[in-house]
Amino acid sequence: MPAKVILNPFSGRWTALRRKDEALEALRSAGVDFELVVTEGPMHGIELAEQAARQGFSPIISAGGDGGTGEVINGLYRADPDGVLGPLGLLPLGTANDLAHNLGLPLDLAEAARAIAGGKTRRIDIGRVNEWIFDNNSAVGLEPVVTIHSRMVRLKGTIRYLVAALRAINQKPQWNMRLVWDDGQYEGPVSLVSVGNCPVTGGIFRMAPAADPADGLLTFVFGYAPTRRRMLALLPRTMNGSYVNDPAMHQHHTRRLTIHTTPATPIQVDGELRAEALSDFTYECIPARLDILTP
Repeated sequence: MPAKVILNPFSGRWTALRRKDEALEALRSAGVDFELVVTEGPMHGIELAEQAARQGFSPIISAGGDGGTGEVINGLYRADPDGVLGPLGLLPLGTANDLAHNLGLPLDLAEAARAIAGGKTRRIDIGRVNEWIFDNNSAVGLEPVVTIHSRMVRLKGTIRYLVAALRAINQKPQWNMRLVWDDGQYEGPVSLVSVGNCPVTGGIFRMAPAADPADGLLTFVFGYAPTRRRMLALLPRTMNGSYVNDPAMHQHHTRRLTIHTTPATPIQVDGELRAEALSDFTYECIPARLDILTP
């Protein structure tokens, strides 16, 4: 059975569509036998990946960005919720390519194709929040507000995330939350909760700097910055992860995390906005569940 390539043409603001031929030629040059399908809209990648997995295609290759890869992994999980998912190959065509960056996978398409052809895998954890599976990062509070603002910024690359972050901070958002995790709990004002399977999100932000995708745990950071000035002071420190050393920030590891919030908050999952107003979230780590093709 050949590989199945699931291409998200919308990734990288249509960069993936422009680079489609380059990506497919890289696979051919590496000797990968494949069939191609192209997503037609949001969530279509879930359907295509589930269908490909049930039909026995192997490996499944995500050609796109982190949102597209997240959809593919959700489809694989739907096809086999109790088994090891994959092997999954990545052709990074997105803006940030966070999963590839965090795992040290090639960003060059020719090198990525050779890694896929080589067949070597690395097994990592995945996370689940409510009904969504994620491989890299999810967040409630400030981060998904940044995601909402990033849709309105015409700039490209990581500068888009920085401008969106400044716009979100200007709103000075705040929630009252109750968080309960394996060995602790908190109730009070919160500006952000970032839950990482991997440390880096948005290309440059180390929102969960102590996260390890193979430790069987999720790493989450929460905190409260009462003023815009305090939020702005923390922003540059998110780039190296040192913001977690601020007394207002708290980083923990857990198998399970529940959150109740008032008012409701948006949620982002692997960089994609999945809901704009929810009040209850259950995060869980699903250990050693995804095989990623690696050099």
